[in-house]
Amino acid sequence: MAPTLLETRDDYEAFVDRYDTFLFDCDGVIWRGNTAIDNVPETLNMLRKRGKRLIFVTNNSATSRRDYVGKFAKLGMQAAVEEIFSSAYATAVYLRDVVGFAPEKKAYVIGGSGIRSELEDVGITTVGHDDTAAISLATLGDVEPSADVGAVVFGIDYDISYRKLSNAHINLTQNPDCLFIATNDDRTLPGGKYVYPGTGALLSTLIHSTQRTPLVMGKPNTPMLDCVMQKFRLDPARSCMVGDRLDTDILFGIKGGVSTLCVLTGVADEASVLSPSAPQATYYMLSLGDLFKLGQ
Repeated sequence: MAPTLLETRDDYEAFVDRYDTFLFDCDGVIWRGNTAIDNVPETLNMLRKRGKRLIFVTNNSATSRRDYVGKFAKLGMQAAVEEIFSSAYATAVYLRDVVGFAPEKKAYVIGGSGIRSELEDVGITTVGHDDTAAISLATLGDVEPSADVGAVVFGIDYDISYRKLSNAHINLTQNPDCLFIATNDDRTLPGGKYVYPGTGALLSTLIHSTQRTPLVMGKPNTPMLDCVMQKFRLDPARSCMVGDRLDTDILFGIKGGVSTLCVLTGVADEASVLSPSAPQATYYMLSLGDLFKLGQ
């Protein structure tokens, strides 16, 4: 069944009344880069006043949940740490609770401070963030595997380097017991005016060189889905996932058995939403911010 376009006040009212819980992607839905999307803060306030439960589910691993709370506040929006579920947090929970990561082991992290913060908050020691020294063909031999590294965790890294990739590669290829985990495999990343390479684009380098397939935590994959469903005890019939990407956000909602809303303020456009070959959203609309009219 083709997605239903929400475009009138009656459409908006019926949509909001149908659900108790709304799960939101952030980049391309709530904000673009460091700018809130028009009228989205007012929309979130309206939903809270109506007693709706809001959960923010993001594949962006560069920012910790605590820092996300700060970003929401800076952009004029309210959010609590408990309402935010990031791929970095899902990775930390998975290593601690599912794997039972040995306390003497360390995680080699390619990624930002968000991953390190979430891992360290659950007692996992991280290394790799200070791998900044220059490297050349003559000094490649200095890169050695470490018996202490029990996992390579890969997320978006705006300072990725050949040294970091070499360290990750050598640990993964020389130690078959070393876990290979990616926070997400998004092909692109929306930011400001353009769309840029995402974690998946960078991750492909290691997949190709090691011939190993990582466990991918983020949307639309099962580990993230299981963590969200278990933590929040969702009633699928009364829950809706709101996102801007068909291959992650919308597919995530479909796999979870919840309704989905695709907004056109990020990656997807109307043509891709309506394509029969794409994951089929339940609804689509121009912007989440259009719902603010219900609060007027």
